[in-house]
Order: sequence, then structure tokens, then C-alpha cells
Amino acid sequence: MSLLTSLVGPATDLLDKFIEDKDQKAKLAHELATMADKHAQEIALAQIAVNKEEASSGSFFKGGWRPFIGWVCGIAFFYHFICQPVIIFIVAIIGLQMPSLPEFEMGTLLTVLGGMLGIGGLRTYEKQKGLTK
Repeated sequence: MSLLTSLVGPATDLLDKFIEDKDQKAKLAHELATMADKHAQEIALAQIAVNKEEASSGSFFKGGWRPFIGWVCGIAFFYHFICQPVIIFIVAIIGLQMPSLPEFEMGTLLTVLGGMLGIGGLRTYEKQKGLTK
């Protein structure tokens, strides 16, 4: 977008040379200035349409890549915070020797899960506007 924004000033200056009607010049200058915002809005609306289509599946396990990523993150969290400590505790009580259990890259997992859960506040906005179930 910065490229488009940097072109708006020179393009607006060119309007002065070629268009004499002040109203038409002002209209074109406004269209040039808002072109990047309109394009970004169109992209966002297209993504919303794709999201709605993916989420329209009635199955709990279906609906695109988001449920898959959600299940993977949920299983990884379950293993990391519940299963692994319980396994280590039980093995320690029994007194067995056990090899090291696998560890997950929790930083990456938290980033993905945080984005899916809408940690940025967008999920709250959707809930307040009644856009989600």
C-alpha cells in the first residue's frame, strides 16, 4: 500500500495540468486518495465471504483448515499441560526409567492458537455484533 500511497501525490499534481474543471479534479483526487482503502476493504470482504463459506459446514470436524488447526492445537495443549505431567508423575511414583518425552515448540503453538482465538480483540468485536454463534 505504501507504493500506491506514494503515487497519489504525483498523480494528483498531474490532474492540475490536464483537467481544468475544479469539481472534476477534486472528484478524481478524492478517488485517487481513497483507492488503497477501497482495495483493502474489497480484499477484507472477499476474505469474510471465504470464511463464511468454510464455516458453513454442519459437522463438528469439518469446515476447512481452521477446525484442523484448532484440533491440532487443542491436542498439543492437552498433551503438554495434562498428559505429559501426569505421565511423568506416574512414572516417578512407580520408579521406572523413562526416556524423555517429546516437547512441542510452545512459542509457535501459542502464536497460532492466539491468532485463531482472536487474542487481538476481533473475536470480542464479532461476539458483540452478533456475527458468531
